[in-house]
Amino acid sequence: MKIVSLLLKYFPEHAQAVALGVEAVPGAAVAHDHGDGRMIVLVEDGEGYAVSDSIIQVHQVPHIMSVTLAYEYSDDALALEEV
Repeated sequence: MKIVSLLLKYFPEHAQAVALGVEAVPGAAVAHDHGDGRMIVLVEDGEGYAVSDSIIQVHQVPHIMSVTLAYEYSDDALALEEV
């Protein structure tokens, strides 16, 4: 399992379009929208797509000026230790 959080900067007048665009990306969900052009997005991997694929798709949502990776978690190392 991999989870990341992203901080998006966007033009505030496009908040609804950005939120809808983010929610359309597999594994992505808006965690918090500050309403001032900043949004926190959580992305989790799933069947048929990777976190990296979803991050690239978030970058392509219209009206987003920047995407910053704020946090990353992976339990892949834990799975290897259990074997």
